[in-house]
Amino acid sequence: MGAAVTNEDAFILALGALRWIVADGPRCDRLFGVTGLTPDSLRSGAGEPAVLAALLAFLEAHEPDLIACAEAMNVAPEELVRAHALLEAM
Repeated sequence: MGAAVTNEDAFILALGALRWIVADGPRCDRLFGVTGLTPDSLRSGAGEPAVLAALLAFLEAHEPDLIACAEAMNVAPEELVRAHALLEAM
């Protein structure tokens, strides 16, 4: 996506991160335990900036996951960090 992350990019990146997180059962369980989200709240809030920001904050809190997710999405980890900041500001 490049260095500049737009609001639309932030949503796209966060949704890609969501897909990456939920593809792994133990990681998804950790997401629920750490964030307090539930499967229902995640489904209903998947388009909400606050929920998407929480997903990216979850990744930032565990750098190996942040890096692995970024690699899987073929983006720089910094793009996920910038997306998190944009979503938190919305």
